[in-house]
Amino acid sequence: MKSFFFLFSLLIIQIFSAQIKNPVKFKFDVVSVGKDEYEAVLTGTIEDKWHIYSQDLPPDSGIPTEFKITSKEGIQLIGKVQEIGKKHDEFSEAFGAQIVYYSNKVVFKQKFKPKDASKPATITAEIMYQTCNDRVCLAPNTLEFEKQIEGSKTAVAQEEKVEKTKDTIYEVAPMGKVGTVLKPTNIEAQAPTVAKQEGLKINSLDFKNPLTNCGAEQQKPQNDNWLVLGLGFLGGLIALLTPCVFPMIPLTVSFFTKGNKDKAKGKRDAFIYGFFILLIFVLLSIPFHIIDGISGNIFNQISTNIWLNLFFFAIFLFFALSFFGYYEITLPSSIANKSSKAEEAGGLIGIFFMALTLVIVSFSCTGPILGSLLGGVVAGATNVPTLLTFALAGFGLAWALVFGLLALFPQALQSLPKSGGWMNTVKVVLGFIELALALKFLSKADLVSKTFLLKRELFIVLWIIIAIGLVVYLFGKIRFPHDDKKPKISLTRRILGVFGIVFIGYLIQGLIPSEKPKLQMLSGILPPLNVSYFHKEEDGILGLKPYHNYFEAIEVAKKENKPVLIDFTGYGCENCRKMEEFVWSQDDVLPILQNDVIIASVYVDDKEELPENEQIKIDMGEGQMKKVKTIGDKWSLFQQVNFNNNSQPHYVLVTPDQKVINSPVSGYMSKEDFKKFLKCGIDYFKNK
Repeated sequence: MKSFFFLFSLLIIQIFSAQIKNPVKFKFDVVSVGKDEYEAVLTGTIEDKWHIYSQDLPPDSGIPTEFKITSKEGIQLIGKVQEIGKKHDEFSEAFGAQIVYYSNKVVFKQKFKPKDASKPATITAEIMYQTCNDRVCLAPNTLEFEKQIEGSKTAVAQEEKVEKTKDTIYEVAPMGKVGTVLKPTNIEAQAPTVAKQEGLKINSLDFKNPLTNCGAEQQKPQNDNWLVLGLGFLGGLIALLTPCVFPMIPLTVSFFTKGNKDKAKGKRDAFIYGFFILLIFVLLSIPFHIIDGISGNIFNQISTNIWLNLFFFAIFLFFALSFFGYYEITLPSSIANKSSKAEEAGGLIGIFFMALTLVIVSFSCTGPILGSLLGGVVAGATNVPTLLTFALAGFGLAWALVFGLLALFPQALQSLPKSGGWMNTVKVVLGFIELALALKFLSKADLVSKTFLLKRELFIVLWIIIAIGLVVYLFGKIRFPHDDKKPKISLTRRILGVFGIVFIGYLIQGLIPSEKPKLQMLSGILPPLNVSYFHKEEDGILGLKPYHNYFEAIEVAKKENKPVLIDFTGYGCENCRKMEEFVWSQDDVLPILQNDVIIASVYVDDKEELPENEQIKIDMGEGQMKKVKTIGDKWSLFQQVNFNNNSQPHYVLVTPDQKVINSPVSGYMSKEDFKKFLKCGIDYFKNK
């Protein structure tokens, strides 16, 4: 019988832990540092891909961690709280601010001195923190730990205090006194009493048995590595069309296929040549792995450093002027000469140096394109070395395939276009693209420095000017140094010019004030929506004014006969802001939110305190306690007891009579997934 209850308990724990996440484990200790002084040490071990924020965050961004040491016997704090761990310092597009957080492990230390060192004392440590990953944020958590010190000696260290929110919900007594301590109970035994008394536990909100099951599955997030590989491959194909590389294709392929009596060996050598090209480009990424190993957050620092972003801006301008033909970017000729001489070694070594020579002599065209790949990947500041390897591999793969396939089918060389002025046109077009991309780095420096001079509309105007310049060039109205005096305006140039005009029309939309954002295709490039001449804080995101009290939203829903979209969110939830800006704002999603639902956005990190007689503590055992003292704590408890979930964003559709329509969804998701979730629930409600 005991075994049955043990197995049953394990099953219950697994069911609950599948939703209630707890990726940080804390251990608290107090150590003597001499002279009647002590140091309180709280060590947090963080699961992979999760992080908690630093104490030092700018306003209106994430939730800063707060670590406090107190004692009823009285203590004197010495200095400030120290943070030790793997620190990440990066710019958040969603918040429009610099954020600092820790991954893997973090230690908080605070020195103190008891007021009466001769007497025992109880040291209480309190930490308030928020945990996030790249998809969701969890509700802010407040924990307390206690340690006894006896005179100048620390009490025997207790075992590690692990949060038990994964497998435990707590029975809460009536909130009549401040500091009421509540004991844990079996998670399936009964809902928290406080939730019942305060109306937070709604029995009809049965998320396990929704009215319909449609729209439950979410697509898996795309793997950025393969996207970057594809972009690198596209960049490699474009580079092949430049004057530095294109004329080399028939010459090199002919050398292998015609310059060798053994045709089979010639083709084999050509394939080896292509492989070495791919290898060389991949090898270019190795230094970035070494740098990352030396300093794990260097790319975050590069991405968010004001001066480095200004440097990238200047470099992209330099690349653009090179593509326009005002000068060439070349490596020292001695490098190319040494590589060329090494070709005489013959065999595999000779073929390798032939490939290396091609990469070196084509640098004047490929350098700016590779620089764009480097700048674009570093700007993302996410697993930079691996992404660079995929980008460079894609670039080299494009070259390797072209040389390899043409060696296998040499007759295809006859169908290649002849070298000519069109190759310079390709370079100039790339120059305009480099000029446009340079503004992204200038915008990043502007956002990080919080000068906000390059607002969204000004950025769009500058892009319009660049696009106009490109269109005028394509129609032959302006020329650059290497263009023919009387260029022939081909059909391809005319078609590209028409596309340029269409793009200008698309950009102009972004200058027209609107309740919903425009230019969604450029969401990751343009300054954030709130960095605008037209933005007003009181307007709220997208002009939507949701209710911040679930029960108030239910009353409105009854009057208007609409379902309620419960949006469990947070002021410091970056993924919530991403959902609002990149998904809610879509043309086929925003009207649904405006017209078909009543939105209840409840903030689990609202710091406004509850009345004192409603504040409670939950005893988690072994000296560790969880506090429920703010409005945010209240809505977090509401989410957990009704939906068995503590992550944000978390979305639930319910009827006015408080029944869950379809399965809730969590985290940052694609527009298609979110729209499917909304349409499913709304259509069911309308047709039931």
